[in-house]
Amino acid sequence: MSSGNLRAILGRRPFRRLLGVRLISQFGDGLFQSALAGSLLFSPEKAPDGLRVATAFAVLLLPYSIVGPFVGVFLDRWSRRTVIYAANLIRAGLVVPMTLLTWYAKEGVLVYALGALLIIGINRFVLAGLSASQPHVVPDERLVTANAVATTLGTVHYTLGLGVAGLALSTVLGKTHHGYAVLAATGAFGYLGSALLAYVSFGRPDLGPDDLPTGPLRHALAAVVRGMVAGLRHLRERPVAAYPMIVQGGFRFLYGILALATLLLYRQYFYPGDRAGALAGLTQVVVAGGLGSLLAAVLTPPATRRFGGYRWITGLIATVGVLALPLGLPFRPELLVVATFCLSLAAQGIKIVVDTTLQHECHDDFRGRVFSVNDTTYNMAFVAGLFGAALTVPEDGRSIPAIVVAGAGYLALAAWFGIHATRVASRPATPLVGARSG
Repeated sequence: MSSGNLRAILGRRPFRRLLGVRLISQFGDGLFQSALAGSLLFSPEKAPDGLRVATAFAVLLLPYSIVGPFVGVFLDRWSRRTVIYAANLIRAGLVVPMTLLTWYAKEGVLVYALGALLIIGINRFVLAGLSASQPHVVPDERLVTANAVATTLGTVHYTLGLGVAGLALSTVLGKTHHGYAVLAATGAFGYLGSALLAYVSFGRPDLGPDDLPTGPLRHALAAVVRGMVAGLRHLRERPVAAYPMIVQGGFRFLYGILALATLLLYRQYFYPGDRAGALAGLTQVVVAGGLGSLLAAVLTPPATRRFGGYRWITGLIATVGVLALPLGLPFRPELLVVATFCLSLAAQGIKIVVDTTLQHECHDDFRGRVFSVNDTTYNMAFVAGLFGAALTVPEDGRSIPAIVVAGAGYLALAAWFGIHATRVASRPATPLVGARSG
């Protein structure tokens, strides 16, 4: 991204404040979700097998898919500023019983329901609200740069939260139920800080929607299904926005297969019986993923200006497909770290273009619903990939067919998207087809 575009968006106080709301919240997510995953999967008192690991991570993501369809209708009817701070306040309150359950080692179905379905699920309101609010704090021509900065720094702060959590568990808290409980409680401070900043930084109408409908809540609830159908129709009329969202879903499905295989490789193949070694290796993977996302934020804005967004997406997916076999088939930890870097760079670059395209192409009255459809597709595809891997990949994660299928799948996706995106490339310039936006 150019330094001029970066200075332009960072010079806008509303953008800086909305960015602060995102970063504080996602740092808290890193702390809380590290405590949840550690307590359920890596506690010294437990020895989870591959199936449990796969199921647990899938369940952690299901709330995004369950809650997602209901989010957009409310974001298009209620003040998005109110939704963002209220959702964070609710999450902070729900951390309290979650902490008590973890402290007394009562993890189980209740923890999954409370932690995943509520606390993590409510996060959909926060993230979708932030994305739908972005066009209200930066001009349209700066959306690519703004999304690159916001989504990437959000990912970096989430990763930073994971890193701080891991350091605290290793040095101060200890990897026990009590340590995980204290860590979960600290995540609530991130939610509280984010809620307070959103409340004091913006007025009720500042983040949209532009026209707030009136009427009782029951009408809004009854409109959920109709609203999602309207959002889908809105997308159907805008293939420039729909095609990248579809290809991103396919990318995420294959990403889910590779993610579970990688986790199982570290748990059972590279470091069998050595939880400390597995955690250390996975930490390298997480760091590599964060660096890849950071580089995507630097490369994507100038790349979309030079090549066009659809060519950038096609190139990213094709590159991942080409690299899958040489980096994956040797089944070596150092090569998987490199592969994760490349996958994360591609995933974040695609997400930046998709988010910007949806913001640019979709009317504000539908934007919340469209982002909810996108979020649901994004996470359902990943969950489907996880379950697909859980049913086919061996417990140690070493699966030549999985790597081959993923590589071939990425190449097929790149070809499909390149062909279909070219058909709409003659439309007026947008971030997808080669806009001059920052």
